[in-house]
Amino acid sequence: MQLAKFLIEKDTSWESTESALGPGPKTHIYSAVSAVPEGRGGPKLLNLEKAKTPLLLAAKYGCAEIVEEILRMYPQAVEHVDDEGRNILHVAIQYRQKQIFHVVEKMKFPMKRLTRKIDNKGNSILHMVGIDKEDQKATDMRNPGLQLQENLLLFERLKKASKTEFIMHLNSEGITAEKLFAVSNAELRRDAKDWIKLTAEHCSIVAVFIATVAFAAAYTVPGGPNQTTGYPILLHQPFFITFAITDVLSLTFALTSVIAFLSILTSPFWLEDFKHNLPRTLMIGFTLLIASVLMMMLAFAATIFLMIHNKQQWAKISLSSLALLPATFFVFLYLRFYVSLMEPFKHSVKMLGSALPQSNSAGPLCSWITNLVSRRHKLHSNVPANRA
Repeated sequence: MQLAKFLIEKDTSWESTESALGPGPKTHIYSAVSAVPEGRGGPKLLNLEKAKTPLLLAAKYGCAEIVEEILRMYPQAVEHVDDEGRNILHVAIQYRQKQIFHVVEKMKFPMKRLTRKIDNKGNSILHMVGIDKEDQKATDMRNPGLQLQENLLLFERLKKASKTEFIMHLNSEGITAEKLFAVSNAELRRDAKDWIKLTAEHCSIVAVFIATVAFAAAYTVPGGPNQTTGYPILLHQPFFITFAITDVLSLTFALTSVIAFLSILTSPFWLEDFKHNLPRTLMIGFTLLIASVLMMMLAFAATIFLMIHNKQQWAKISLSSLALLPATFFVFLYLRFYVSLMEPFKHSVKMLGSALPQSNSAGPLCSWITNLVSRRHKLHSNVPANRA
């Protein structure tokens, strides 16, 4: 970063860069002069067809710190355009560099101008959401459902930032931004539909199995019933109420998650459903599934305590720890998947954390989840940049 700051201070390419403030799209093309003269025509001029300014290159690869430093030294550089007439917003949106969009968004007056600009093909910033970046499928390793949701949320945000007339604006091919988005994401939508249906089917099978076990456990209580009264023999033991509560909660959570997964399987899978409805329902169902597994393991641990309540303390602790091992392993394996489901809702988590400033437990928990989601999102956003 120190080297970048030094080079930014010495760079003067912005002085000869044509601005996007003109009536039409402008271009900035670097040129080089060959050291070998070419006959009477003088030196040969080598035009780099796809040359970009340092600002646009930094925006393409998501180098937010370099972009901020360039704009701090040369605020007018925000008007730079490339040979295709794309400004910094076009580049940032096409390559899904949302952190660059946040940097430009802080500059209110340039932001208003840049959102009204179109490139040489008549594409607005809304059209850029429907234009896939180079080698996107090869570099983006996330599941298709979350990719489509991210594109939908980005498109919705840009609609709020753009003028109303740009929603129906036609590019040079006579296509609106919404139509281009729907066409370019058609294959991703099919992949997202198959992925979310398969996930819901597998999770519903597990949830039904857990519900079956929890329902059967309610009729086979630890210690069995009293032959005279019919009440459980261990009814007055301290861990019996723990067993009863956790078993009921496990059954309730499992059946509720089955309902959530069934609502996904019976969904019409409209494009807008992938924005909030389907991911939220999947997250709720998966949360309930994890909770049902935890409750089932707690019920099993309580049963162990009831059966060996006369044994030594080390035996109780050892057996109960082993009973909780499957649930711990299950949560550990699916934590990354669960965090990926929560990624689009990280702003809601931040709001929840700020709404509970006096809580000593909920606040740090929300902060931990938000930081975990942010680190994972940054990791995924850097993968395409490093391979590009």
